[in-house]
Amino acid sequence: MKPWIRIVAAIALLGGLIIGGLAWEGHRRFTAPGPSPKPVTVIIPKGSGTELIAQSLEGAGVIPSRLVFALGVKLRRATLKAGEYAFPAHVSPEEAMRIIAEGKVVIHKLTVAEGLTVRQVLGLVREAEFLSGPVTRKPAEGRLLPETWHMTRDEPRDEVIARMEKAMAQTLDVLWVARAPGLPLKSKDEALILASMVERETAVDAERTRVAAVFYNRLARGMRLQSDPTVIYGISDGLGELDHPLTRAELQNSHPWNTYTVDGMPRTPIANPGRASLEAVLHPAKSDELYFVADGTGGHAFARTLDEHNSNVAKWRKIEKAGK
Repeated sequence: MKPWIRIVAAIALLGGLIIGGLAWEGHRRFTAPGPSPKPVTVIIPKGSGTELIAQSLEGAGVIPSRLVFALGVKLRRATLKAGEYAFPAHVSPEEAMRIIAEGKVVIHKLTVAEGLTVRQVLGLVREAEFLSGPVTRKPAEGRLLPETWHMTRDEPRDEVIARMEKAMAQTLDVLWVARAPGLPLKSKDEALILASMVERETAVDAERTRVAAVFYNRLARGMRLQSDPTVIYGISDGLGELDHPLTRAELQNSHPWNTYTVDGMPRTPIANPGRASLEAVLHPAKSDELYFVADGTGGHAFARTLDEHNSNVAKWRKIEKAGK
């Protein structure tokens, strides 16, 4: 073999060894644990290219080298997606790439408790810093389904509210079809109104059907519903809360929601009822009870006659007085 051929072969072999070594080192660094000693969250804006993403990850301490990450992404032909991502401690550049490519974004939770008014729910949505855009939707009272909602960063606030509205409409449709026969309800709207009252009257699951039955029994006898939460709703500008106990003057203040002064149900729901209260109204207990009052344990004492009720009220007044 001629000398120059041996030299070329040696150079080629050396070059191959160098390239192979670099490739192996690149693979090792790409798959090795990263430098971050704790979990890190990084937001990748829409329109970010691989280089900008690599720079963001390196700057946040998720990966050791933007060049190694960018090259690994290119060799694997991965498509990276915008979003908010949570990377575990010591995540490798390869796993970081996989998290982004698979769109495993951070899921935020917003809990809407049963019995909040629309005004209160819209306030929660406005205050959720991970959402975007203004709140322009104006849902009618009672039309937002209470539950824990899952959403991603920068989801438009109006879209979240629309989801809540749609879920309530669908839930009400399903439950209405399966309602008990013979209920004196003319529409789903009336069911929603009554369910909102049940929701604001009790948080005890076992009581909901009894409270619903009391309201039905009073309506059947032409008695006013006399529900304190309806009074509060009307004088609180839809907030559903007061910073003081109801006064006698407020109970006598006639407005479309005051069930002490108007016959039948209030004009609209007074809150957003949960599924349990909707079910209670559509499947009430069978009873002849006409009254209930707080019993000091978080629940209520129910009564069939006014004398029984007055006795229960007297007991409650003693509890109230003792607690002051």
